Amino acid sequence: MSHFAKNDQVMVIAGDDRGKTGKILKVLREESRLIVEKINFVKRHTKPRSQKVQGGILEREAPIHVSNVMHLCPKCQTGVRVTMKRASDGKRERYCARCGESIPRVR
Repeated sequence: MSHFAKNDQVMVIAGDDRGKTGKILKVLREESRLIVEKINFVKRHTKPRSQKVQGGILEREAPIHVSNVMHLCPKCQTGVRVTMKRASDGKRERYCARCGESIPRVR
């Protein structure tokens, strides 16, 4: 099971975008990759497909590997490791390994 879910806040720890933070737009579980808002932009050269669709150079987010991002703790405001613990009701919850703060799943 992946610790990452859609709408989680993450911090990039490696690559050209190191230090930037963003929200997860999509989780690609089979490939172990994430698409993060405003991170890892690539240029796509597109051809006009019809009279209405204009061609050109488009910039969009490319997937980034999960090993290159960390959760952003709401209390610490830094990239942290996540631990899983059972809550009193028996459900598994994510916690910041540094301060112990719960990291809620945003729906």
